[in-house]
Amino acid sequence: MRAHDWTRTPLGPPDDWPAPLRTMLRLILNTGHPMYVFWGQELLCFYNDAYSCSIGTDRHPSSLGRPGREVWTEIWPIIGPQIEHVMAGRGATWNQNHLVPIFRNGQVEQVYWTYSYSPIDDEGAPTGIGGVLVVCTETTEQILAEQAMRAADARWRQLFDQAPGFMCVLSGPEHRFEYCNARYFELAGRHDILGKTVIEALPEIERQGFIALLDGVYRTGKTHAASAAPIYLPSCNDPRELQLRYLDFVYQPVLDETGAVTGIFVEGSDVTDRVLATQGLVESEARFRDADRRKDEFLATLAHELRNPLAPLRNAAKVLRVPATDAKTREWATTIIDRQVQTMAGLLEDLLDVSKITRGQLTLHKQLTSIASIIETSVEIARPLIDARRHALRVSLPAETIEVEVDPLRLSQVFSNLLTNAAKYMEPNGQIEISAQCHDGGVCINVKDHGVGLEPDSLGRVFEMFAQVKGTLDRAEGGLGIGLALVKGLVELHAGRVTASSDGLGKGSEFRVWLPSPARRGEETADLDPQRSFLSSASRRILVVDDNVDAAQSLAFLLQAEGHDVCIAHDGEQAFISAADFRPDIAMLDIGLPKLDGYAVAEAIRREAWGRDILLLALTGWGQNDDKRRALEAGFDFHLTKPVDLDEVNSLIADSQPR
Repeated sequence: MRAHDWTRTPLGPPDDWPAPLRTMLRLILNTGHPMYVFWGQELLCFYNDAYSCSIGTDRHPSSLGRPGREVWTEIWPIIGPQIEHVMAGRGATWNQNHLVPIFRNGQVEQVYWTYSYSPIDDEGAPTGIGGVLVVCTETTEQILAEQAMRAADARWRQLFDQAPGFMCVLSGPEHRFEYCNARYFELAGRHDILGKTVIEALPEIERQGFIALLDGVYRTGKTHAASAAPIYLPSCNDPRELQLRYLDFVYQPVLDETGAVTGIFVEGSDVTDRVLATQGLVESEARFRDADRRKDEFLATLAHELRNPLAPLRNAAKVLRVPATDAKTREWATTIIDRQVQTMAGLLEDLLDVSKITRGQLTLHKQLTSIASIIETSVEIARPLIDARRHALRVSLPAETIEVEVDPLRLSQVFSNLLTNAAKYMEPNGQIEISAQCHDGGVCINVKDHGVGLEPDSLGRVFEMFAQVKGTLDRAEGGLGIGLALVKGLVELHAGRVTASSDGLGKGSEFRVWLPSPARRGEETADLDPQRSFLSSASRRILVVDDNVDAAQSLAFLLQAEGHDVCIAHDGEQAFISAADFRPDIAMLDIGLPKLDGYAVAEAIRREAWGRDILLLALTGWGQNDDKRRALEAGFDFHLTKPVDLDEVNSLIADSQPR
């Protein structure tokens, strides 16, 4: 600026310039900071060498002494109002990282500035302000670097959010959430955790050991990795409920340039489905091995049980072939053959009965029968073995007559089996008790002995096919392991239930059989507690659908006895047609139906206007979570696993509204 020929400008030689201008120019020429001056009414331009580097050869030195409006045409709409603001005496202006595009280096460049416009006092000026001092710094590189950093950060965040696993960044020794991707928010079950510490955001994990792990990683700087770690986190459906999840995860320390730990990067995957599937496979394999073991034991026992009668049969046959055998001996041999044939026939009959029950092909011939007569017949069947082992039998029955609608032959088979087991698995001179009483809207028959008893872990298996309870295989009377499975199947065909209890090995066992009482319409049943009744007294129109005829008819009988109007169907197509004609309030559907399964029937009913308000209950033996989910998706209101909880069914029916 000192070398510029100022004599050709409106200001003339520098010696003639106003003192405030000369003072200000002396200031800017002696600093290395970019500065600019607009002076006078024409806003003539002055700047130091430091500023000239920012405008390039396009404007330097040609802009010195020229009016600002001519020099800065392209940006005058931006800076002009600010200059006028200062010249008018309205104070200084300040702008930080302001985009002011200028023409330099042959093109318009997007340039960012941090600058101030300040007044230069001049008593000779009309407003007392002779010009404007511009102190400026170009921040283009800084802004572009920040923009690039933000763009990179946005790209990384986008990558993190698209990652299949969960990720988060924790800062400081208190482990404060600085960043979380979408998967982490889903895992945590909440979105208001950024800026909070882990304990503040997820207090439920404090006692699960994860805070201690984080502290250890922050303190030592060593990575921690875990596989299939169990953790209880808030449920997505209800944050107040904790849900068990399994996680693979890594805690990776975040280091600064000095190597000091400043935070922890968390990355992992929710492997709950994989863990549960693996557990399911392990459990299935264990069940398969157990079933295979029980099958082998059964086959060995079956061979033993069938082989035992063969020896006396063969011996008796040889006796009959001896010419000198007298009539009395022949009668004795014939009795042996008859008794052993009956033993073998009984074994085969039990096998056939279990097979029929398993395939749903056993037909019951029901009639109204007194419990006393059933128990009497059962005692007659078991009496020979009871007497042979010198056991005492006590029978306790209520004074009043208790009747049930059952197949008396099959129920006698049930209780004779339980009495025979009690006699078999007890040392001679023992005591057996059989009793009956009204209970829970039905009749409860108990068979109790003081024999070998059951281990606690055996109670859940005694009714399984081929189950042999520990301590019984070495007994001469050991059975095939199908007797109690047969008992359970027959009782359930009568809409009843059977349970076993024992105080342990050597302390005896007790088996309880519950059967529903047939209540007639319009009659009060003295033994029936109204709070625990199977069905509500309010009449409903109910459709019962089950391909098991006995199950459908027995359930229908109980519903009708409570005053409900019941319609029965045995396959999916018949179920839908019956629903359209009958228009029920409630439909109880089995899932495994012929022609159309229960899911398809439910979906078809829900598509009809008349079917949208029907209470649909799935009554099925399939009880996995996937089965329940599929039932609800098909339109069922509730999924009940057989054998159903009668109190639960009662509650659901009572809560329903008649159409």
